Amino acid sequence: MRKYRYLSLTIAYVLAVFSLTGCGQEDRTIPDTPVSSPSKIEVSQQGATGDADIPSEKAPTSPGSRDNTPVCLVPEASGTNETRNDVAVIDVSHADCGYIMADYTGSVSKVKIRITAPDSVEYTYDLHGNGYETFPLSSGDGSYKIVIYENVSGTSYTTCLYTTVSVALSDEFGPFLYPNQYVNFNAESETVRKGAELSLGADTDMDVITAVYDYIVSSITYDYEKASDPPTGYTTNVDEILNSGTGICLDYAALMAAMLRSQQIPTRLEVGYAKDAYHAWISVYTEETGWLNGLIEFDGNTWTLVDPTFGANSSEKALKKFIGDGSNYTLQKLY
Repeated sequence: MRKYRYLSLTIAYVLAVFSLTGCGQEDRTIPDTPVSSPSKIEVSQQGATGDADIPSEKAPTSPGSRDNTPVCLVPEASGTNETRNDVAVIDVSHADCGYIMADYTGSVSKVKIRITAPDSVEYTYDLHGNGYETFPLSSGDGSYKIVIYENVSGTSYTTCLYTTVSVALSDEFGPFLYPNQYVNFNAESETVRKGAELSLGADTDMDVITAVYDYIVSSITYDYEKASDPPTGYTTNVDEILNSGTGICLDYAALMAAMLRSQQIPTRLEVGYAKDAYHAWISVYTEETGWLNGLIEFDGNTWTLVDPTFGANSSEKALKKFIGDGSNYTLQKLY
């Protein structure tokens, strides 16, 4: 079993919290705004190609001793363990790898999936109905309840499909290496290529983390307009953020997590509070250092606090309501 330790990188984003009432097949109320056999593909270091002009001035030119070839794990809906009806399917064939997949093919326009973890934390997502989507089993081993809901009217939903799965992870870090709805990437992603480029000169995982952090701090600017009124059900398209060079704090987090996961560095996107601001941040694990708990920053020699959004924008007083002041972090959910 690998040993890792946390490297927490704090990134702010306003998310919504949901509640459901009732049980069985009766109508349930869900607010309209969501909280928002395994295989792998080794990607060439050239990765995908595209037309975007992605800054590369900070990228190293000489290879380090660490192999920077991306490895993109590919979720699969194998159908060997699934629950389905005529409009929906929940596939738990690879729950031991830390994820489930679901699809909806019915005619209802608003559909949600809720996963209740063994620690009773509830995760509610939109289910878009355009093919299988991947959702992490973030709380580790135990029994998960999974329910798909169809909208009836307003904020009222009714149960469409229900199942439970008992999970024993084959790798406790699996949920934080695979892509999912919040950290969505694949072998063709420009983000994966950029992560490999930034990692070229690295000798250790910590070198990779440092290079990715430095790039994001210097290359991504904060989008005040989007942060003031984030789209309903917003999740990040990491390549769009990479190409545009602007985003809100969830974008910072997802972009960094996608780069690090594709470099085989377990990374989890976490949400909670930083003082009074509802935030998203990431934690990473490295074999070289073991577990590290707490918030950290790199001063050239040691890490005590790493917060790409805060690091890039700490002088902007107007951002405090979105990113807090770098203190009093409280975890609520992780993806």
